[in-house]
Amino acid sequence: MKTQQRNIDFSGTDFLRPDSVRSKAMLLLNDKVSDPIDFRVQVANADHVFWIEEICDATLASAKESGTGISGRTPEFLGTKMIKGEAVIAFTSDGRWAGFCFISSWDNDRYVSNSGFIVAPEFIHTDLSKRIKRKIFELGRQKYPQAIIFSLTTGSALMKMNHELGFEPVTYSDLTADSNFWEDCKSCVNCPILMYKERKNCLCTAMLYNPKEKESN
Repeated sequence: MKTQQRNIDFSGTDFLRPDSVRSKAMLLLNDKVSDPIDFRVQVANADHVFWIEEICDATLASAKESGTGISGRTPEFLGTKMIKGEAVIAFTSDGRWAGFCFISSWDNDRYVSNSGFIVAPEFIHTDLSKRIKRKIFELGRQKYPQAIIFSLTTGSALMKMNHELGFEPVTYSDLTADSNFWEDCKSCVNCPILMYKERKNCLCTAMLYNPKEKESN
């Protein structure tokens, strides 16, 4: 496995690189940013464990640049997600890693979280973010069709993507009460705010998709 034991991974918060980093990433495309890029977005499996270190490194770099926190997850945890088919991974047609996201279930499968969203910086200005978001949403609906799907994010672009999929802003009280989920927030730099607010709100925006409500409309 191409990993080392460390606690730098991500869950519960979505990450996108800030504008300054995006500008630098544009240079990597050698003036070919307007050319269409062919991506393959698929459900991850055991063969993709090889890419965990690159996923962790990209997420850590993104979090440092944007000043956001990372909920601690080991590379072994991500490997388990891949093996169980509870993650989505993206590649370019020439085999470069391009993006990742995973799901977790809570409260006896009553809730499902979309977590750990990351796109390689050189592909920020493509449609890959939307494609990964849709794929992870479809995976959650497929594996847990009755579950309420939720996401916590500080990024306006990700909020818009969630909204397009049918997510709506909610209060933290509408999310899972599973203590294991909130335990993951302790490694985030904003955790003191969350604790001070008694887990009622924080800097992240909570968004939720309730299939029962959608079916009744």
